[in-house]
Amino acid sequence: MRLTVAPTPTSRFRRLRKSASLRALAQENTLSVQDLIWPVFVRDGNNLREPIASMPGVERRSVDQVVRAAEEAASLGIPALCLFPYTDPAKRSEDCAEAWNPDNLANRAIRAIKAAVPEMAVMTDVALDPYNAHGHDGLVQDGIILNDETIEALVKMSLAQAESGADILGPSDMMDGRIGAMRGALEAAGHKDVVIMSYAAKYASAFYGPFRDAVGASAALKGDKKTYQMNPANSDEAMRLIERDLAEGADMVMVKPGMPYLDIIHRAKTLFGAPTYAYQVSGEYAMIKAAAQNGWIDGDRVMLESLMAFRRAGCDGVLTYFAPEVARALRDGRV
Repeated sequence: MRLTVAPTPTSRFRRLRKSASLRALAQENTLSVQDLIWPVFVRDGNNLREPIASMPGVERRSVDQVVRAAEEAASLGIPALCLFPYTDPAKRSEDCAEAWNPDNLANRAIRAIKAAVPEMAVMTDVALDPYNAHGHDGLVQDGIILNDETIEALVKMSLAQAESGADILGPSDMMDGRIGAMRGALEAAGHKDVVIMSYAAKYASAFYGPFRDAVGASAALKGDKKTYQMNPANSDEAMRLIERDLAEGADMVMVKPGMPYLDIIHRAKTLFGAPTYAYQVSGEYAMIKAAAQNGWIDGDRVMLESLMAFRRAGCDGVLTYFAPEVARALRDGRV
């Protein structure tokens, strides 16, 4: 649709920018605490909070401290946490069996959160990289990432998480056909209300580096993930992937990374209208934090501006390590 705008002085756009109240009335998009999912890293131990050097302000937390994080999130109005385990290297193997151990870190953390803060939605990661001796999201044989065999493992992992009380499963592995297999298994096991938020368009990005440090996958990773994660040059492919995952039973879809892929978010929301999320990944977070710490940018303003960009592009919500900071800024009226 072509719009015709009257010339100045009939049309003066600055009229609606004259004051804070007029700017608020004319604002097209808003940012709310209810738009946030807080990714949290969990590790073994008790009463531990371990800083992650490449992600200033982010920590690995023992299960009891993850519960404290959930309580903090609830007090701030954040509706969901997403759990990522830092698995003991001794428990990482070629068959990744720790991934579906009912008592692994992620499953223990799910049960602890749901016992202490039952209203908190708990999201999980469904991929084998935290449990894989090779650091890959799928099973590896002779240097090849196996698709169908990996799906069998992911189904077992998904059922263990659902049994532990997870509300949202986040398959981030990018294997073909895993959404349909997971949905079928969940239905057959009676977990018909468990939500799947598919990492439908996950790119083979250089922005993931700090996250791999956080979950301990950097040292283990052999090769790269380009045979299963998306080529950053492709856009139409992302739409086909999203369409397939929705058809297979995904309830929500995600684009990852976030800000470098705002065009993908916008296309997805416009084309499909499904609940659409982005992951403001570790590299995006670390760049903003590092620049702020060096005094090169106003960290709070850039943090909030970056999240508004997701909303403007069409996101219904964002996974962001900034979640508690943003929630406090919203609470204190600093937005």
